[in-house]
Amino acid sequence: MRRDPMMNAAATRRCSVRMRTILLTAAFLLVSATADAQVLISILLGDKLNTGKIEFGLDGGLHLASIHGIDQAESMRSWNLGFYFDIKLADPSWMIHTGVIVKSTLGTENVPVYSVGDPNLDAAFRDGAVTTKLQYFNVPIMAKYRFDKQFFVEAGPMLGLLHKASDEFGNSVQESDDLTYRLKTKDDYHPLDAGMMVGAGYRLMGGRGMNLGVRYYYGLVDVLIDDSTPDQYNRALYFTLGIPIGAGKAKAGA
Repeated sequence: MRRDPMMNAAATRRCSVRMRTILLTAAFLLVSATADAQVLISILLGDKLNTGKIEFGLDGGLHLASIHGIDQAESMRSWNLGFYFDIKLADPSWMIHTGVIVKSTLGTENVPVYSVGDPNLDAAFRDGAVTTKLQYFNVPIMAKYRFDKQFFVEAGPMLGLLHKASDEFGNSVQESDDLTYRLKTKDDYHPLDAGMMVGAGYRLMGGRGMNLGVRYYYGLVDVLIDDSTPDQYNRALYFTLGIPIGAGKAKAGA
């Protein structure tokens, strides 16, 4: 039986796209699987990870997350934690900021309740609200420019790998939000997210101390798999504190 050459070419293209997706996902999984351990290792081995050209440290703080495209929803407060590398370039004013935000829950709250297919649950949460939580391992890759040793601006892409997703239904019976129900929703979302991040900050102690910064993430990928629903995009405003680990010793030994 002879096969149509056009069908073979289409199958080859589909296989190629599928293979690229698998390889990219595998790369993210490799990073995310070791991320928690590396945050702990960084505390112990910060001196070794810092060199004259690379600054290593912990990065974390508070962020306000929302999902653009959901009516009536409100911003959700959450905490983030990760580690960073500032890679210095030939021009001392420029560097590359990257790393992994290990704990980073995006999403939104006060989402209108929808049916879960169970009449009892639908009745119990009819007057409640839903909080959507999307937990990512995020990898920023930003160009960072220092005006002097203390003020800086940064911008570039951020990629995310989704590892958990849930809708948390809440309602008040006798006390505030004393009735809850969690529905796992990871299969409803694309595993990869991408967008642009911009930020600005200030380095304490004359450029030798901690970094205080604010960053804004603008998602460019529709997070939902279902194409029949309105597009939804991640948004987040980060307030960060960056703590270099072993940087002082690295400079002293340079």
